[in-house]
Amino acid sequence: QVQLVESGGGLVQAGGSLRLSCAASGFTFSNYVMGWFRRAPGKEREFVATINRGGGTTYYGDSVKGRFTISRDNAENTVYLSMNSLKPEDTAVYYCAAARSGTTTRRGDYDHWGQGTQVTVSS
Repeated sequence: QVQLVESGGGLVQAGGSLRLSCAASGFTFSNYVMGWFRRAPGKEREFVATINRGGGTTYYGDSVKGRFTISRDNAENTVYLSMNSLKPEDTAVYYCAAARSGTTTRRGDYDHWGQGTQVTVSS
């Protein structure tokens, strides 16, 4: 069955860095666009970043541009999110997702979701 398993979350001080990983199984990873979303307490799920099938095209949400980097390793069926210069407002549960359609920032276009990993940034 399809599985997306996130890891790498944790508690970090403002200005610090974290690298999230999402291991995929149960589907042909290289055929899917991959994305990261997040949900902060009391807020809706928000688009963070997406990467196309080959890894050559990426898009970012305005709030993370210049600080976060999405990448993927199709040989390892894994997508990553490198987060630098973290701010308290980055505190959220981070989800990875897979889309069979073209590169998209819309959460409704994603077919499969992981369970999420908590990122907490202290001030």
